[in-house]
Amino acid sequence: MNSWRWIKLCGRLGKILPFAVALTTAAADLPMNEPRQTEEQGREQLARFSQSWHTRAEWEARAKNIRESILREAHLTPLPARCDLKPIIWGKRQCKGYTIENVAFESLPGFFVTGNLYRPAAGKGPFAGVLCPHGHFVRGRVIPQTQIRSAMLARMGAVVFAYDMVGYTDSTQAKHDDANVLTLQLWDSIRALDFLTSLLDVDAKRLGCTGESGGGTQTFLLGAVDDRLAVSAPVVMVSAHFFGGCKCESGLPIHHSDRHDTDNAEIAALFAPKPMLIVSDGKDWTKNVTQVEFPYIRSVYKIYHAEDRVENVHLASEGHDYGPSKREAMYRFMAKHLGLNLKAVTTPDGKIDEADTTVDEGSLAVFDAEHPRPAYALKDGAAIAEALERSKAKGL
Repeated sequence: MNSWRWIKLCGRLGKILPFAVALTTAAADLPMNEPRQTEEQGREQLARFSQSWHTRAEWEARAKNIRESILREAHLTPLPARCDLKPIIWGKRQCKGYTIENVAFESLPGFFVTGNLYRPAAGKGPFAGVLCPHGHFVRGRVIPQTQIRSAMLARMGAVVFAYDMVGYTDSTQAKHDDANVLTLQLWDSIRALDFLTSLLDVDAKRLGCTGESGGGTQTFLLGAVDDRLAVSAPVVMVSAHFFGGCKCESGLPIHHSDRHDTDNAEIAALFAPKPMLIVSDGKDWTKNVTQVEFPYIRSVYKIYHAEDRVENVHLASEGHDYGPSKREAMYRFMAKHLGLNLKAVTTPDGKIDEADTTVDEGSLAVFDAEHPRPAYALKDGAAIAEALERSKAKGL
């Protein structure tokens, strides 16, 4: 009996997973669009989804509807016009095997995406490009786990952009509980790919994305709606029964509408047949991935004869983070599928060595007294909402 039939026959009654698993988000108590269901409901829902398609043509019709519905319900239909990025790049620091720069660019006229650009210190490229969105942690993109993985990928030969969630770190033009936060973050991720591909040393055919928790949501949402992404590694977020506890993940009906019904496992599956690594653990809402979500996702890859392109690393004794073992799995996967140099970060016996990365405690800020945000920057959520609508009108 194959694993997917086993899921359908052997589901057991689940419990609603407690929400407060290692998340530190200011938006946790905001109204959400059905952010969770029971584990059993998640199993049953995936079983229903599996009966709605049996061939590649049937899956692709379903996938097309889900993609269109995500964009529509995220208020990105039509897509906004792509304004000039007007990148601001400054403060280059030399580290062992890589450099770091402070970056801002406009995703909408007057609205800035902020972050740090990590580049290989040697080589001419073109290099792979990797986006590193972060989760709902107080320090945002400057949390050590984000700095370390960004630096390691750069040492391996990728140009890496670690960028802020709306309302975090340098992205203070709107609060994270803004009504448009999901719309803005998905659009920011699309524009972040525009930024990476605008760099002369980036290979537009080798683009990856990896993030944990809310950054995992950003990873699989971007992979669902932007064909340019070549490799995806969502960490501790792919779940059939939990859709995220924040407006930026489930504040709009991207999972359910009168035209579609889906969940995060199926949204992740939209990436098929391109390479995807799903990292899960035993102490949050991804605890059932090996028995529930991954078999469904693998069944999608199977219709493309691409089962070898999707992997699951499940760490049953670990919790909700992007810790060393999770990062190690990602490094190896990205090296394999983006053509990165894994030997640059391994010891002679093949072990991953993160010792030569620098955790910067003070110079990662994009805007400061000497480098203020431009005076024409939009001042608040209302002004950003108006700019969004104007850009969508131009995008028609």
